[in-house]
Amino acid sequence: MKLRWIICLALCATPAVAQEAAKQDDAGIVRFKGTSENVKFVFGVAPPVAHLKAGNILESNSLDCFGNALQKPGDTMAMVKGDNPLTGPFFIDGAEPGDTLVVKILDLQVDGNQGVGTFSPGFGAVNSTHYTPVLEAKPLEDRIWYYPIDHEKNTATFQAQDSKFKVSFPVHPFLGCIGVAPANGEARSSIVPAEFGGNMDAPEVSKGNTLYLPVNVAGALFYFGDGHAAMGDGEVAGSAVEVPMRARLRIDVLKKKKIDWPRLENETTLMTTGIYRPVDDAVRIAVTELIHWVHADYGLSELDAYELCSKVCKLHLTEMVDPNYVVIASIEKKYLPAKIK
Repeated sequence: MKLRWIICLALCATPAVAQEAAKQDDAGIVRFKGTSENVKFVFGVAPPVAHLKAGNILESNSLDCFGNALQKPGDTMAMVKGDNPLTGPFFIDGAEPGDTLVVKILDLQVDGNQGVGTFSPGFGAVNSTHYTPVLEAKPLEDRIWYYPIDHEKNTATFQAQDSKFKVSFPVHPFLGCIGVAPANGEARSSIVPAEFGGNMDAPEVSKGNTLYLPVNVAGALFYFGDGHAAMGDGEVAGSAVEVPMRARLRIDVLKKKKIDWPRLENETTLMTTGIYRPVDDAVRIAVTELIHWVHADYGLSELDAYELCSKVCKLHLTEMVDPNYVVIASIEKKYLPAKIK
């Protein structure tokens, strides 16, 4: 693990590819190809790979969380150079601290015909970890599963390794990692979810939804990666159906609109994030953020919003294996008064 982090840091120190590698057409579409040579492994301040203006559409791609290193039986985790390679950063012209970055997810497409799932010792919800040591008879072994993806049926297929059982389930593409550079000059690992976004592993970061992120540095410095074809709540064994992804995103900026944590929205629902340990603190953050949003934009008093949330709010535990846990609180707009701003 230490060796992998040394390699990761070396890759992060490599100068970013020149800005001219990105292409922009007259329609305001910026295209950029993420490769193993230009990915990053931290959310932080780095030379941008491209500039975007408010209203631009970004068409780009990401590698899977293993850098596309695991392709066939016999491949091993030793082949993985770093976890969660990120495409970016993208500098958003005019975005300043105190603004909100708006990312409308226009389309996500699995970029391949199979996904990968893994289990590794020290990472998972019900086995010994650095945070929750237990006395195990022996560490659980590394394992890798491959998931054929049927694009026509929109399914992935699980094949058991210790029996002949197999089953298919629906594909729901989403981005596990998406965020901006943190405040105060910090650089945070692409494994970490926090107030800047990061490795939230939230299925809500999917086609049709709009993500709001706090801008902490000039240009926001936007990153994404860690595509998932499907994932159970909590990602309990430490991985989803991990896939490369093609993304089409529309970028905008809300000037002088400050938020403290990532938010999501679609035509029917407001969603807020709580990202922390223990999980009850993540719930408190998510619910408090939802109450603040309903109060500010829909005019209910905070106590009325609190009471209403107690009756119709939903909580979704999206991530329970990373350094922070992630909870999404949501409320359907049909239960709210007319928006006031």
